[in-house]
Amino acid sequence: MRVSTSWVQQQSVGSMMDRQSDLSDINTQLSSGKRINQPSDDPVGAARALDLSHLAADTAQYQRNITSANARLGLEDQSLSNMSNVLGRVRTLLLEAANGSQSDDTRGDIAAEMVQLRQQLLGQANGKDGQGDYIFAGNRTGTAPFASQNGVSYLGDDGQRMVAAGAGLQVATGDPGSAVFMDIPSGNGTFAISANPANAGKAVAGASSVSNPNANPPAWDGGSYSIVFTAADAYEVRDAGGAVLDSGSYDAGNGGSITFRGAQVAFSGEPAVGDSFALGASTKQDVFTTLDKIITTLRTPNGGDAQMQNDINTQFANLDQAIDNITRTRGMVGARMNALDQQSGLNDDLTLQYKSALTDVQDVNYYDAISQLGAQTTALQAAQQTFTKIQGSHLFDYLR
Repeated sequence: MRVSTSWVQQQSVGSMMDRQSDLSDINTQLSSGKRINQPSDDPVGAARALDLSHLAADTAQYQRNITSANARLGLEDQSLSNMSNVLGRVRTLLLEAANGSQSDDTRGDIAAEMVQLRQQLLGQANGKDGQGDYIFAGNRTGTAPFASQNGVSYLGDDGQRMVAAGAGLQVATGDPGSAVFMDIPSGNGTFAISANPANAGKAVAGASSVSNPNANPPAWDGGSYSIVFTAADAYEVRDAGGAVLDSGSYDAGNGGSITFRGAQVAFSGEPAVGDSFALGASTKQDVFTTLDKIITTLRTPNGGDAQMQNDINTQFANLDQAIDNITRTRGMVGARMNALDQQSGLNDDLTLQYKSALTDVQDVNYYDAISQLGAQTTALQAAQQTFTKIQGSHLFDYLR
């Protein structure tokens, strides 16, 4: 086979270009610190590196979400704490007002302070977070959730803002005001009792409870009943239609509890014949209405009688329900913050794993790269020397 001089030169030049390309690739890897600088360097590795980069970016976003959510939940918890303090003060004042030594004037003073406490509560309920969004407005964060005009109305919605804290993990960053302040069960949470305004005696309904809350079926059936005193020492329990369901004796001197169909109500004081108390399933009453009713009761002149005591006890039970509801909400907020903290730790671990895996896939091994650099440099030098020798060789040099 004949080999032309031009062909030999072309082969030599091609060989040198290949060595220079290899040497350039090694130099690029050493200068960038990356083994994969373009997809063609390692198509499979490049795809894996892209997946790992996306996972790391998602985890970083989850961490930013957690930081934002914790800040918002922290503000909500602080607001709820302030509200608990306000309602605790209301409760203390209500206990003072229930003392028989109070006069109309002193009860009026107590009511005046409660008006200010109501305003504080309303201000906290319309609080904002660090971004200027209303905390208790649900998803309508641009609108003040509570408006006070002829009572307090809720202008937000029942939604909850959610954030992604991890793959498949959504955490609420707030609670709607409807659940925290509006939809509060009255009475003891199961049933409520109220005195007939026409009562003439001194009987006062006190604490109430479900006598056997764990019964199956439930002992309390949720019906509407009335307790009617047929004498100073006797009572009847009647259903909504007036039918007598139960009867018994009552000790006006020592008081006592009346129990029927799972409901238990403590009474004190001597009733007049015909005095009655209505008892029915709990309804919903917002905390602002409870405060308004307390203030109205305390401002009623000629107070201190049994009717006022019954009204105070009724609203006392409603107030305790409002306090319990805020306490439960704070518990849920704390649980979410704990979940976010735990997820943040998991995200940190995942970030380290992704970075380690990404390093294994795309980062250069300097020991191997430097070794290859030396080998490629030697190969290029050899190709250059060979080309020099071949280029200087001609057939005519051997013809004498």
